[in-house]
Amino acid sequence: MPDRVVDYLVRELAERGITHIFGVDGANIEDLYDAIFDADGHPAGIVAKHEFSAATMADGYARATGGLGVVAATSGGGAMNLVAGLAEAYASRVPVLALIGQPPTALEGAGAFQDSSGLAESIDARALFATVSRYCARVTDASAFPTQLATAITAAEAGGPAVLLLPKDVQQQHLSPPIHRATEGPTHAGGDGRFGSASLAAQRFAAEMDRAGTLVVIAGDQVARDNARPALAEFVSALGASIGLAPDAKDVYANTGPGYLGVAGSMGHPELLDALGSASACLLIGTRLPVTTRAGLESALADLPLLSIGTLPPHLPATHLTSTDLATTLTELLPHLPHTRTPPPAREPTPLPVPESDGPGLRYRTVVEAIQTALPDGTDVFADAGNTGASVVHHLRVPDGGRFVVALGMGGMGYAFGAGIGSAFARRDGPRRTVVVAGDGAFFMHGMEIHTAVEYDLPITFVVFNNNAHAMCVTREQLFYRDRYSFNRFRPAHIGAGIAAMFPGLVTHTVEDAADLTEALRRGMATPGPSFLEILCDPDEIPPFHPFLSTIESARRTS
Repeated sequence: MPDRVVDYLVRELAERGITHIFGVDGANIEDLYDAIFDADGHPAGIVAKHEFSAATMADGYARATGGLGVVAATSGGGAMNLVAGLAEAYASRVPVLALIGQPPTALEGAGAFQDSSGLAESIDARALFATVSRYCARVTDASAFPTQLATAITAAEAGGPAVLLLPKDVQQQHLSPPIHRATEGPTHAGGDGRFGSASLAAQRFAAEMDRAGTLVVIAGDQVARDNARPALAEFVSALGASIGLAPDAKDVYANTGPGYLGVAGSMGHPELLDALGSASACLLIGTRLPVTTRAGLESALADLPLLSIGTLPPHLPATHLTSTDLATTLTELLPHLPHTRTPPPAREPTPLPVPESDGPGLRYRTVVEAIQTALPDGTDVFADAGNTGASVVHHLRVPDGGRFVVALGMGGMGYAFGAGIGSAFARRDGPRRTVVVAGDGAFFMHGMEIHTAVEYDLPITFVVFNNNAHAMCVTREQLFYRDRYSFNRFRPAHIGAGIAAMFPGLVTHTVEDAADLTEALRRGMATPGPSFLEILCDPDEIPPFHPFLSTIESARRTS
């Protein structure tokens, strides 16, 4: 019997090396899971607890593998729940393919349950998902599906989500063999048309760098997406340049490497600002320099020529070389560098000074530095939003061979739980460990995905900073709204005890003072399966975050 659309879909994904499909099952996507079963679980079908987390699992899987992540959801509320997760992948240019079930075509516009065809005043799913995807198509005919699938994968691999809306009856339709792929995916080019050929572009841009003189490099997350870490290290060494990293790109250059200046922007280090003050120009590699990356650096950057290499030009005026493959472009530029310089020595960046905190629990820096000491080489770290995330970005040194991910595209709270799980699925055969660091606010949003980690016995440790608050919002109330009220403090919750009761056998520990911290982390990292640590901390502690610290300093000067 000829393949159904879903059989072809599953086989095609398997042949492309996809090992997992993340999702939440439901009536209008269940045929996909039927096809996964018939294919003996290749790819494996992973059922999450919520579609947002399923999307972030696909996102984390894509970031960990450098390939394509796949998420599936049913119609109606299931489809709507994907939007925030796909928005993060869109903003961060992460390749994700979303397969979204729809009611049968015969019922579209005729009162179908969960109709989103756009007919008869129903929600238009195609219009909705078009805003958070690089490609979105409703599949209406089985014969067109192979081409639409190939087009969607090509669009996703170029950087961002692609969405296929799959009516239930179309999923069940049979395809007539033979079926051939319409395309094998994107091709990468290193040059920009306005410079001419790729080699000429490299020569001209190298000449621009030489004329610029002493360079400070700021590198971004495109380096990770393009698997260009070795090329970046060689390039920076040849330039003899100092280098700072965007907050979401801490893993693209060794944090103990020559010339490392720390993190740029909102959670950044003072050494980078000092280096820009004595540089002749700033070279951006794989970052558009959004606000989170340039905050605190604006005055220094205003006085410097800006050069840029990456997929898109930066948000500030710059001489830009377009590259959709940084590994190729940086390698191509190397022989055109006029001469090499001696790289500056490695040094530990200086932490930002923060106000003393005398509240309950442990201090952010104490905990992050203890986590740092406990991490084995190759550990992948996923940090969530908020004061906790700012502290991790600022203080944590990424382990050798490990990934570091913080979602700054949309900054959605709870992202790290699903994304860390997706990464753990992708890399569990390493063997290697994944660590998720998040606050209690993020935990209450999407922390129950811990169930998925327990279900599949994943090598992952969840570290939850519990200050019984949305602490970043508390800090904002204090600094920007005269500390007259708080909507963001919670009634105390015993998260560690609750998790231990929910999941018997899960290695769980609540840390109340520094004396217990090292041993709790050692136990959590040593277990082969999942573990959970609750760290009690102070909701009033100020994190190393430039907008807060500059406000405090300004108030001190005027008082």
